[in-house]
Amino acid sequence: MTAIGSAQFCRARMHYAWVVLAVMFSATLAGVGVRAAPGVMIVPLERAFGWDVATISGAVSVNIILLGATGPFLTGLIEVIGLKRTILACLAMLIVGTGLSNFMTAPWQLFVTWGLIVGIGSGAGAMGMAAAIANRWFVKRNGLAMGLLTAANAAGQLVFLPLLAILARRYGWQGVSVAVTLAVLGIFPIVAFLLPEWPANIGLGPYGAAAAPDPPPHQGNPFAVAIAALCRAAHSIDFWLLSLSFAICGLSTNGLINTHLIAYCADHGIPEVGGAGVLASLGVFSLIGSAGSGWLCDRCNPRFLLFWYYSLRGLSLVVLPFTQFDVVSLSIFSIFYGLDWVATGPATFALTNELFGRRDTPVIISWIFAGHQAGGALAAVGAGAVRSFTGDYLLAFMTSGLACLVASGLVVRVTRPASAVVPAV
Repeated sequence: MTAIGSAQFCRARMHYAWVVLAVMFSATLAGVGVRAAPGVMIVPLERAFGWDVATISGAVSVNIILLGATGPFLTGLIEVIGLKRTILACLAMLIVGTGLSNFMTAPWQLFVTWGLIVGIGSGAGAMGMAAAIANRWFVKRNGLAMGLLTAANAAGQLVFLPLLAILARRYGWQGVSVAVTLAVLGIFPIVAFLLPEWPANIGLGPYGAAAAPDPPPHQGNPFAVAIAALCRAAHSIDFWLLSLSFAICGLSTNGLINTHLIAYCADHGIPEVGGAGVLASLGVFSLIGSAGSGWLCDRCNPRFLLFWYYSLRGLSLVVLPFTQFDVVSLSIFSIFYGLDWVATGPATFALTNELFGRRDTPVIISWIFAGHQAGGALAAVGAGAVRSFTGDYLLAFMTSGLACLVASGLVVRVTRPASAVVPAV
């Protein structure tokens, strides 16, 4: 069934924007499963090849930083070849990267497959793509749509990590690689058949708008699109405040927790499956937190939401190393940290929309997300180095927690335009 046929089928039942949201949610789900895989592969790769944690996390850091560095240009590419083709190209790179990794035998091959190719392909689930979907398809419930797309990152943890950990224990790292390759292969035709380019292409307006605006003309150079948006944003101190705070967000989430929590649990005698279970429980509460954050962003000042998100996250990271690492302490951490793990995404998106407008936001938030990934890459390699040199993750967690408290002070200084009113919908 094509997108037009699906839209006709859905017309009397729901707006097709919700179908698009579900398709993009699924694509993000598959992409985050790929990005989460290195977290359960660290220990099996150590055992299989004798590579140390610093080497493996170095490849992960390449992955993380490329996801951010290529994001603005991939989002610019949307305006050249279209949203659908860009997402499909990214999914194809994920398939190639994870598929080829099954044959690796040396660290440089880990850097090429899981670092370079997967790092670029992961752009299919990056914030710029999600922002383009939310702003193209939703006038009302815009924050909620972004919250649900951001929540796909949490759901990816929930769906994939326990299964990947079981596969890693039974079949080694190659079982993980094969599983994520098949997952992305499964989502590819769904995106190809059910994702329209614009609401107008199927005779609809965005959700909450009666008219279907004409799509803007394609531009010829994705690099020019990305650089022009950066030049416009760079003149605003608010852009740098959001970029720095979001860099700290990345440092304290995918760089530290997503990459190293399973290994940290292993240091305390908790096997890989148990550590993956902790991350999965974080995913459950992140799903709730991100969706709730999107709902709140349609109603509340996102600056103060971000203040509380960063403050609570920082406190949880500082306290964790001093707990007993038992069921009770890890459960409390999963709830406390999990609820605001990805809740920062919708609030940062809402602020960017207010400051820079809905047209420019997808590319600008991709630049802000590049800061997020730079922070994540720093934490991924830095925490691995701390673990290798000191034998413990204590310094990494303390540094990350204190950085989050700094971020909570940065976000309240972001200027809210006097004319900006957050609609209650």
